[in-house]
Amino acid sequence: MRGDTNMKVLVIWRLLTVGGVNAGWRNRAIYFKKHGIETEFLYTTDHGGHHIMRDVAKVYLTRDDEEIIKIIKQNAYDAIIVVDTKAAYKWIRKAQFEGPILIEARTPELIKLSPHLKSFKRIEPQLIIVPSKYQKRLVSILVEDTPINVIYNGVDTSFFHALPPEEIDYSNVPILPREKKIIGWIGRIDKRKNWPMLVEVTKKIKSERNDIEIWLIGGAQSVQREEFADVWKKEHLEDMIKWFPVIPYQQMPHAYAKIRQSGGCTLATTKSESFGNTFIESMICGVPVVASNIMPINEIVAHGETGLLFRGQNVDDAVKQLYTILDDPALQRQMSKAAIQRMEEKFAIEVVAEQYVELLKKVILKSGNDKVKGDIP
Repeated sequence: MRGDTNMKVLVIWRLLTVGGVNAGWRNRAIYFKKHGIETEFLYTTDHGGHHIMRDVAKVYLTRDDEEIIKIIKQNAYDAIIVVDTKAAYKWIRKAQFEGPILIEARTPELIKLSPHLKSFKRIEPQLIIVPSKYQKRLVSILVEDTPINVIYNGVDTSFFHALPPEEIDYSNVPILPREKKIIGWIGRIDKRKNWPMLVEVTKKIKSERNDIEIWLIGGAQSVQREEFADVWKKEHLEDMIKWFPVIPYQQMPHAYAKIRQSGGCTLATTKSESFGNTFIESMICGVPVVASNIMPINEIVAHGETGLLFRGQNVDDAVKQLYTILDDPALQRQMSKAAIQRMEEKFAIEVVAEQYVELLKKVILKSGNDKVKGDIP
């Protein structure tokens, strides 16, 4: 170890996406740097996420085994963090890495998570880090002896925060329409995020009123984007769902600000999550969230305080909760204020990344001490 305030860690994950895992790690890497911890990232597949790591940390993008082993050998990392990537254990073993290994378990479906935790291929991780109590429960089904720590994802409050009207960029898309409340739906277009429910919610709202517009942000590289596009056109929803497949990360605080200013909220129809970064981004920007009353969403969204939760995948109940916020400007403002406060207290990057820093220091220090003891004849 290079001393308390000079460490270097490698994060290995398969997918360089613009999703929650990388957004979370971007925030952590910025915070780690302030504490003398340099973070480097190794990805095997690019899904258009390179720009969010730009100017934040060094990124390796390769699936070549020999090259990866060389990277691990040459960089003298103090610790390696593996995020849902079973191939990494083989690389670490072949590179003869002797430092501490931490596992991050992020996939919220047991069947997809299982291959990454079933066998560590003779590597002994010090601990497993999960982003919610729900995920801890899931992981404990698969892993017996390794300690599991919950550290929530953090939001960078210097980047994501409630913008005053004079700072909002109104010239860029999405353009705020006049006299309409905005519902934001943000994320990938796939089975788990449950876009068919969004379609059903939209159809119901469209049959009842015309003062609402839905912004679907994301989905440019999603597996089901074409399926969605077909339904979107066939059901004649283009006038109500405005689809923005790519909104640059830097523009997202402005998008949230417009939703907030319209008196709107965000909607999540997701069936399962290990955490849900868009929830904390939305709320720190003062936008209440409407989502399903499932774990871990109910760990993040305080029902009746920072948003509203609906039953299961119930379309009628979801629409009812949306109307409750959209039709009560005083409640929307009250929730907006409460959401910002709760995020600053519990989910600000300074709060949660500090917990990670302390954990890393402890693990690296212990590993160093153990090696010293092992050297004593």
